[in-house]
Amino acid sequence: MDEVLKFLTDNKVFYLATVNGDAPALRPFGFAMKYDNKLYFCTANTKNVYKQLKANPKMQISATSPEGKWLRLNGKAVFNTSKESQEAVLNTMPMLKNMYKVGDPTFETFYIDQADATFYDMQGNSHNVKF
Repeated sequence: MDEVLKFLTDNKVFYLATVNGDAPALRPFGFAMKYDNKLYFCTANTKNVYKQLKANPKMQISATSPEGKWLRLNGKAVFNTSKESQEAVLNTMPMLKNMYKVGDPTFETFYIDQADATFYDMQGNSHNVKF
């Protein structure tokens, strides 16, 4: 998990795909953290990403580095919002305090379960990490 988190944080913007009915839905994300020994993300429950993950928790993340390496991460979203997880998010990325505060009823945290990550490079090499 640490290798995945490092790749996501080193490459600031990554893309999270969900299932929207029978079509994929993709959007940029920029926050990930290790919390309670899990890889966590956050969103608002007013957003389509939240609604889509609640309807179908399957998700995929893709990120690319300037050096031509990339990551594909598959798993299932598990929402597990608490004041402690919200506080951890805001401590990890203080700029999110402009959007959320601890106890905000729209502020949701979730982690990826059954995570299966594959790292690739332009030479055709790859390696897999599961957590």
